[in-house]
Amino acid sequence: MTVTAESASAALNDRARHRAESRMLVDGELREALSGETFANLSPATGEVLGTTAAGGAEDVDAAITAARRAFDETAWSTDRALRRRCLIQLQEALERDRDALREEIVAEVGAPLMTTSMAQLEWPLSDALTYPADLIDEFEWERELGPGTAFGGDNLRRVVKEPVGVVAAITPWNFPVEIVLNKLGPALATGNTVVLKPDPNTPWTSTRIGRLIAEHTDIPAGVVNVVPTPDNSVAQRLVTDPRVDMVSFTGSTDIGRLIAARGAETLKRVFLELGGKSAMVILDDADIDEVLPNTAQVCMHAGQGCAINTRVLVPAARFDDVVAKVADLFGMILPGDPALAETFLGPVINRKQRDRILGFVDRARASGAEIVTGGTVPESLPPGLEGGNYLMPTVITGVDNSHEIAQHEVFGPVAVILPYRDEVDALRIANDSSYGLSGSVFSATRERGMAFAARVRSGSMNVNGGLFYGADSPYGGYKSSGLGRQCGLEGFEQHLETKAIGYR
Repeated sequence: MTVTAESASAALNDRARHRAESRMLVDGELREALSGETFANLSPATGEVLGTTAAGGAEDVDAAITAARRAFDETAWSTDRALRRRCLIQLQEALERDRDALREEIVAEVGAPLMTTSMAQLEWPLSDALTYPADLIDEFEWERELGPGTAFGGDNLRRVVKEPVGVVAAITPWNFPVEIVLNKLGPALATGNTVVLKPDPNTPWTSTRIGRLIAEHTDIPAGVVNVVPTPDNSVAQRLVTDPRVDMVSFTGSTDIGRLIAARGAETLKRVFLELGGKSAMVILDDADIDEVLPNTAQVCMHAGQGCAINTRVLVPAARFDDVVAKVADLFGMILPGDPALAETFLGPVINRKQRDRILGFVDRARASGAEIVTGGTVPESLPPGLEGGNYLMPTVITGVDNSHEIAQHEVFGPVAVILPYRDEVDALRIANDSSYGLSGSVFSATRERGMAFAARVRSGSMNVNGGLFYGADSPYGGYKSSGLGRQCGLEGFEQHLETKAIGYR
């Protein structure tokens, strides 16, 4: 039997609807919002309502912070490393048992193509986001002896101790909800902190499911993890201003990141901010362009909704016309499709507001003289059942320099800007001419030249000749307006710790 686009989308969404967890987790209890209010969860693929989720209010956030504060101050969680390790492994095992349900919830509420769940949407973080920090619990140097100091004679000994920060507010976006949530929970919990997780209102179900697994399948004490979905930004803002919260871990837009940094400063909170990007894919003049060009399609996967995705393509001026023609041909073969089908590469964007925002960038570029080589529109037609979805044609833009809005601002859609450069010095200048500094890539005939170029790009991560920096053991974050601090890796682990020096005799 042939599965139609309509039946694939409808069937998957229906399964997700019936298996979803709509309740929040507060102080160990799965419950509705105290107000009884809910909010709708929409399918990006169809535009239809998937279901509803408890809408946390100010009183729910306050209860979650109270529970997290009590759990940190009064339970053994912050000091019992064996308990923390056991609980993280329990959660890992529960997630693996729910793998298929998580996969379908990601496709349903994120609109991410099914194929992406075999990569960063699910399988990659499921392999190490919790197990890496769990292993670090036994391997990390929690204490170190400095020996005698110069003060008070040789019998004055000194020790450095690492301790958890306290209550962590984890505020997560919609584009990679499982990946980002697990990479926040893992190190925060492994280091002994308690957490209030606020998932994005576009994608609450993957987080509420994690809350249910914690409550039902782990020994994590009540209050250590709280999951409070809310569609109200003013409610979420309480996590940033409440003095009982010691750290805010935020992934999202640069504008919101600036607001969090400013409001968090009022109570001198520690903040981790993983923000936007405008990454450059640099094709050096010795690279095999035909071999490299398929990498430009990265901006079409998950409809370009990734902060590290390469959205500026820098090519030698002598090859510019050839590259533009070939990229346009490639993008012309990539059609939007139902994310529930295994062959779909380009799915929908998250909602109608985001779709219109992306089209606004394209329209302003066109009005200022840019050439829209291909795309820049909604599809003329869609398969049955997808007419209400938020789809865009993959887009190639030329005729602008790097100072143009479309080359400087994060569009967060399937839009690539192709820019020519004169020589390697000019390519490096363009790559670094950005307020962002999150990621990027470079291609060269030799690893040595590619690595040398990557070392001079002002970004928190780089990929050379198709290599990939990703992993729970790899620190991720940005320079400049792309954020503060690092998520994952040893650096991300230590970010959740305070340092205490003790002198003793």
